[in-house]
Amino acid sequence: MAERYLIVDGHSVIFAWPELRARHSLVNSAAREELIRELTHYQDYSAIQVVLVFDGQGSKVSELTEAGGIQIFYSRSGQTADSIIERLVAKYGSLHEITIATSDRAIQQTAITFEGAFISCEELRLRLDDAGRDMQRELKKRNKS
Repeated sequence: MAERYLIVDGHSVIFAWPELRARHSLVNSAAREELIRELTHYQDYSAIQVVLVFDGQGSKVSELTEAGGIQIFYSRSGQTADSIIERLVAKYGSLHEITIATSDRAIQQTAITFEGAFISCEELRLRLDDAGRDMQRELKKRNKS
């Protein structure tokens, strides 16, 4: 069975979720850190591999992956996160089960073109909330036994 991946368009999510958008307007790194935290919890609970992609500012594409953490890409200056997402889906879409979380219609179309699926930023929020509730129930059940 193919591995399952969730590729998240970071800034699309940050600007779609009011609390992250507000946090970003104060300190943009705080919004990124909160999103990374939530997605790491989701990956831990769901066993779905999470890849988070942001627009970057450096001279080259950078990748950050901590042991047990999610994979994070930052595009290089002059390149968008969209182009990284497109490359990832084109390269791995036929090998793995890929879902992209974005509000960007062009990226949603890319997902379909390369045998992937997409969810809206709001649907991502619902999935994270559901997983969080499931995890809390599981912890309570384990603590009682």
